[in-house]
This record gives sequence, C-alpha cells and structure tokens, in this order.
Amino acid sequence: MSSTPATHAAAPASALEIRGIRKRYGSLEALRGVSFDVRRGEFFGLLGPNGAGKSTLIGIISGLVQADEGGVAVLGHDTVRDFRAARRLLGVVPQELVFDPFFKVRDLLRIQAGYYGCGKESWPWIDEMLERLELAGKAGSSMRALSGGMKRRVLIAQALVHRPPVVILDEPTAGVDVELRRTLWAFMSELHRQGTTVVLTTHYLEEAQELCSRIAILDRGSVAAIEPTPQLLARHPYRFLRLKLADGAQLPAALRELVTGEVGGAYELKLETARHPIGAVFDALRTAGVAIEDVQTREPDLEDIFIELTGHPAKLAAGGAAK
Repeated sequence: MSSTPATHAAAPASALEIRGIRKRYGSLEALRGVSFDVRRGEFFGLLGPNGAGKSTLIGIISGLVQADEGGVAVLGHDTVRDFRAARRLLGVVPQELVFDPFFKVRDLLRIQAGYYGCGKESWPWIDEMLERLELAGKAGSSMRALSGGMKRRVLIAQALVHRPPVVILDEPTAGVDVELRRTLWAFMSELHRQGTTVVLTTHYLEEAQELCSRIAILDRGSVAAIEPTPQLLARHPYRFLRLKLADGAQLPAALRELVTGEVGGAYELKLETARHPIGAVFDALRTAGVAIEDVQTREPDLEDIFIELTGHPAKLAAGGAAK
C-alpha cells in the first residue's frame, strides 16, 4: 500500500487516555468513572452487552457527547479544550448508516477530505481506498443506489479519508456479509501493521479474540476487566466437554448439574478444572453403563469469559446503541 497514516513524533505513549468519565441520562448512570488507556499501535477491543455504555463512551471520545465528569485525550490532545486537533487525529466508523444520499461516492469522499483540510493531495489515497474496499466500480454511483454493504464500505472510507492515526470501529461488520468482513479486516490489519491504532467494538466475539491484543469489557457503565487477550482467556478456570450419547442413553444424575446446554445433539458439560477432572466424568459414565457415540473437549473462549463477567449471553451485545 502506498499511503501510510500520519505520524506524530512527539505524541505520547497513549493513543487514547480516558480518565474518570461519568455520564448520566436522567436517573440512568451510563458511565460510572470509566478510566483506561489505549496504547499507540494497539488493536484494542471494547466489548460489553447492550446498555454497558460503549456507544456513549465512543460519543464522548469523538466529541459528539459531553461527559458530566472526566476527560479524554487523543494523542495528548484534550477532546474539549483542543477539539479540532483531537478530532483531526481520530477516525470513527459509526454503527448507523449515516450518509448524504445526493452525492456520488468519490465526490462524497473528496468533500469529507476537505472537511479535514485535505486537498487534491488526498485524492490518490481516496482512489486507493476505493480499490481496497472494492468500491472502485461504484465510485461514480449515487449513495442512494448502493446496497447496505456498499454503504458500510463508504462509511469506512469516510472515517479513513484523512488518514487518522487512531481509528474507532463501532460494530463495523454488524449485518454485513462474509466478503465485506474479510475485506475490511484485511485492510484494517494492514493499516494496523503500519502503525494505526484501532479500537474495535463488535458483537462477533470471535473477531475480537482473533484481532485484538488487549480487551476491555464494560458492564453497567464500569470496566469489568481490561487485560491482554491471552490473559483474559486464561482467567476462566473451566473447560468444556461435549458428549453425544448413544440413542436412548441418559446422563447419570451426578453429571446433570454440570450440563450448560445442548450443542448439535450433544450435551455440553462445564467442568471446573480443580474439581471435575475429565477422567472422573468417564468413570461415572462407565459405572452407569452409558454408551458414548462421540466426545469433544474445548477450552473456554471469549464468549465464555464475556458471560462469566457480565452475566449476559453474548448475543445481547448485538445491535443498538448502548447508553
């Protein structure tokens, strides 16, 4: 790729500094003193169920929402006292499909570049993004004529048009097809390798687990956890055993309390590592004369950690703005 994000030699170690953010909507306390840093060059995950406060926090970072208390800095620039500089360093891909329907795609991106003081020197970068996001064939099309997936691609290009060193992706793949997800992650991974800091919110927890080196989980307006992804995954003292029994076979009563559900016709048992060795499970099955057709084990994933920390099924993280 010929274009690279802007560099800032004197910038601090933190791309984002979030200090004591509180926000209330009437009687609802959406954020309760949230504080954390996102380091320069990180691919950082910001997760949480609906109502956790993610979208409110993103609104405060981008200057669209005013915090009641606390502050945010983007590469050292306070988002209130130095709003223009902070906003210039930030690109935000919103959840909602917000666009002007009367412009053609390339014209819209050039106008967006102008908002940030970028002139014709930005046009080659715009054309490159059109190619990388597979929009080149739609460059002369009206926004009204695009599918939802194509509009989503344009929103991504809009957020990147001024080549910001910090990018926030707010549910960028919600409701889009696999092709767009693959295209987006290839593009963003390349920008990240070149030094762009990326903050991702997503309800596809496998995306966060694969892409993010560190993850914060918000719940009820507070930070429930913020850890490197491997450390976050290692905190769960369980493993899972899936058992498909022979037709007509029943689990012994002693094992039924360990069942968390059924997956593909198989029971899934949640085994606490220290208390429920797998060998003891098979001993109980053998003693009860239960025949097994198939068995699989798996280590806990990010969805398991999410449920453990928040008490919410991961599907509740999908859709809608959190407030």
